[in-house]
Amino acid sequence: MTTSLTSAASGSGTPTAPRTPGAAPEARTRTDARADGGTRTRTAKRRKRPPHTPLNPRPSVPLTLVTGLVLVYTLLPLAWLVINATKDQNGLLDSFGLWFAEDSHFWDNIGRTLSYDDGVFVRWLLNTLLYVVAGAGGATVLAVLGGYALATYDFPGRRAVFAVVLGAVAVPGTALAVPTFLMFSNMGLTNTPWAVIIPSLISPFGLYLMWVFAAESVPTELLEAARIDGSGELRTFFTIALPLLMPGTVTVLLFSMVATWNNYFLPLIMIKDPDWYPLTLGLNAWNAQAQTAGGEAVFDLIITGSLLTIVPIVAVFLLLQRYWQSGLAAGSVKE
Repeated sequence: MTTSLTSAASGSGTPTAPRTPGAAPEARTRTDARADGGTRTRTAKRRKRPPHTPLNPRPSVPLTLVTGLVLVYTLLPLAWLVINATKDQNGLLDSFGLWFAEDSHFWDNIGRTLSYDDGVFVRWLLNTLLYVVAGAGGATVLAVLGGYALATYDFPGRRAVFAVVLGAVAVPGTALAVPTFLMFSNMGLTNTPWAVIIPSLISPFGLYLMWVFAAESVPTELLEAARIDGSGELRTFFTIALPLLMPGTVTVLLFSMVATWNNYFLPLIMIKDPDWYPLTLGLNAWNAQAQTAGGEAVFDLIITGSLLTIVPIVAVFLLLQRYWQSGLAAGSVKE
């Protein structure tokens, strides 16, 4: 079969005019010979790649390699944790760390983890949930109320409050651990859940984030219109401002939840009673008992417990991901 590629203009004997910039791509005509002696003509448009712009950058090989390395660095510990949660104590020592053993003990490890030492892991899990609900939930409520008030109302000392909030964000939590312990010790609150819950209620970063978010997301004209219609401040906040603040609220909630769920240093200095341990201290206690005289090594239960510990926080992130992403993007573009 003979195939020839010609332009429509050349077929009629007319010279082809040059294509002006910005005009549509020129057409190409493809004429194919058929078996019965006839011809078949097909026209195709020549595709043109869009130019590379800041919004459509050229692919970068080094950047792709770096991104791949970061992905491997992030997922490799999780893969190691999932794989080794299927092994028993002997399998952890005899098999390769990044591959499964011959026999899977995953469900048996979960059952032993939940029932070991009279089910103390379940109590540690409930303690952690208590600290997260009371501490992270309370911190989110205070951050939303404070950020909305600072962004909406004008009062004397507002700039001073802004400076204090920024200064508090810059102070690391470990620098305040010893003064907090001494203060709570004088008040008789150490070795109680309040020693973990009350410090968790203070979130300077959450307050600053809600301040910026409320200033960008809640129009002043909308609030003034509600006040003109006779709406009170509480009703205006709950019916108008709060739905607009929902993405930022979820963002602050996620940050506070992760910080409280993974909190180790504050419970370490505040709590000595194992019955009030969070999961972080509890798993560390299991790890330390293998180094004591007569202690039982339960590394398989530690790994399985670590896997069970991250499941709730991963589930919360997946469920609230769309709110979290929209909350991070809010206020990034100035109109």
